[in-house]
Amino acid sequence: MKVGFIGLGIMGSRMAANLQKAGHELVVYNRTPEKAEDLVKEGATLASSPEEVGRQCRVVFTMLATPEAVEDVALGKDGFLKELPGNSLWVDSSTVNPSFSQRMAQITLKMGHRYLDAPVSGSLMPAQTGQLVFLVGGEAKDVEEVKPLLEVMGKAVQHIGPHGQGASMKMVNNMLFGQIMAAFAEALRLGTSLGLTEEVLCQTLMNGPGGAPFLKMKEQKLLTRDFSAEFPLEWLHKDLHLAGVTAYEQGIALPTLHAAKELYAQAKQAGLGQEDFSAIYQFVNPKK
Repeated sequence: MKVGFIGLGIMGSRMAANLQKAGHELVVYNRTPEKAEDLVKEGATLASSPEEVGRQCRVVFTMLATPEAVEDVALGKDGFLKELPGNSLWVDSSTVNPSFSQRMAQITLKMGHRYLDAPVSGSLMPAQTGQLVFLVGGEAKDVEEVKPLLEVMGKAVQHIGPHGQGASMKMVNNMLFGQIMAAFAEALRLGTSLGLTEEVLCQTLMNGPGGAPFLKMKEQKLLTRDFSAEFPLEWLHKDLHLAGVTAYEQGIALPTLHAAKELYAQAKQAGLGQEDFSAIYQFVNPKK
């Protein structure tokens, strides 16, 4: 199958590579063309614009950093939606706010196409090994149609509900990750100030009732202070911001969310934005 893929960052490049390894013909676009070089070497077609992707494909994936970037490649001057053949399928795997996904779904349907919000649970290594979990919002028949492609890139496909529900679940998921990581960093900060070692703290807390499973995957980063990005801190901060926007839209108060969001904002201002989001520990407990 010929598949369009727009957005070849940490996640998108690996997701697209798995589609390619499975024998699918790729038409790819990235604002920075150099990120497509490995895929092109293996036979992918590099499009010069999103609309060129749209002209060649009936299924297009987007994996981009912000709602603004998604809207630009879909609806901007060179957007792909206006070029798609009728009844094509757009699958947005970006992490965006639910109201944005619902608006994109409405616009896509009015233009004679179909839309799924299909963000993923998982970071660099699950993307590379095809172990992502897709959280999908949209029509069941569309989910079934694209499921063979999703299963190439992931280990599970969860149809959460109608348009916007995949984005909703991803937002809740990332909000919780961000808050847990910040709380854990502060727990380590207090523990080390009391003379406990980071090793003992990690061993005890991560294996205790308060240890979230994903923290074990961050243990070596914390102990070695190697915060090379699997999920950049700046994008976690963005997700917390979008969760705050959504809370405002829903008329609900989430005070600990906003406290965590400001902590990540301070870390980003301190130059840690492109490090892994576990670098929040570096911010709250700088190594002397």
